[in-house]
Amino acid sequence: MKLRAARDVLLKPLQAVIGVVERRQTMPILSNVLLVARDGSLSVTATDLEVELVASAEVSVESGGEITVSGRKLLDICRALPDGSDVDMSLSGEKLVVRSGRSKFSLATLPTADFPTVEDIKAGQTIRVSQETLGRLIEKTHFSMAQQDVRYYLNGMLLETGGKHLRAVATDGHRLALCEAEIDGAALDEQQVIVPRKGVLELQRLMSGDGDLNIELGANHVRIQLDDIRFTSKLIDGRFPEYERVIPKESSNELTADKGLFRGALQRTAILSNEKYRGIRLVIRDSGVVIQAHNPEQEEAEEELEVTYSGEDIEIGFNVNYLLDALGAVDGDEVTLSVLDSNSSCLIRQPGRDDGKFVVMPMRL
Repeated sequence: MKLRAARDVLLKPLQAVIGVVERRQTMPILSNVLLVARDGSLSVTATDLEVELVASAEVSVESGGEITVSGRKLLDICRALPDGSDVDMSLSGEKLVVRSGRSKFSLATLPTADFPTVEDIKAGQTIRVSQETLGRLIEKTHFSMAQQDVRYYLNGMLLETGGKHLRAVATDGHRLALCEAEIDGAALDEQQVIVPRKGVLELQRLMSGDGDLNIELGANHVRIQLDDIRFTSKLIDGRFPEYERVIPKESSNELTADKGLFRGALQRTAILSNEKYRGIRLVIRDSGVVIQAHNPEQEEAEEELEVTYSGEDIEIGFNVNYLLDALGAVDGDEVTLSVLDSNSSCLIRQPGRDDGKFVVMPMRL
């Protein structure tokens, strides 16, 4: 294997895949990237056995071949080389030799036979959407994914297809976010898959917002091609909760507020909330809403806000971070909150739109 490329050309695929290379590995091969050089291109593959990324770049290949080498060391070497420099890479025995100008690096390698790759995912259906659409679905829901819940199926995002819609749902048991988009073309098969948290966050990092992409849904994997990067993730094997039962039905107790003013009032009040539980109280009346917080040091905050409200007087407590996350995901300048009573979940959305719904459970204060 022998090739030559500009430093910047090499950096791009290495930076694209490095996110899945774990620093501490039980298997040494997983801290390596797989380099495959042939027909004028170099492909770089990284995996943590859950998410696999393959990025490619056009290079000058003198002789083809493949090898695995430490991903972080190779990236650090390329980053440290001067801008505009050229890099030569060649195999010498069991070492990968990297040369640039007067610099020479000799890196340890491991055989490619030990490197785990995912070839065919046996896709059941392929969905074509814009990067902007998929990016929006992830952005509006990812914050509600659980982090390390024992209910492992909550540590990810549900992608659901059916009819003309692609829907993303995430919940950690205390709140829920749902966003859907209408897809052009033929009707989609009904299918539910759960993409793990790490895969969702890696995919979000790769989104550039331009052009279309294909989402291939298999029984055990999802695969997405983004320009020169191929993303493959294992799916979580489990049954996602029946989320539609969690979303409150329309209530006559409905509050409409200026989103920016509401967020500002919540952020200010939150300063004196309990640092551990982050609880705040909303006192909702016809005259407006009063936001209150207190903490174990006997400090208190109170803020009044003018809103449009129709319904009964209600006092209800929430985790302020959950409210702020939901408000951040609502489009437009206004936001609607509807709640049945002080023990019921709150439904947050943009007035007059149903493609994004955010549910926050109440908390006892």
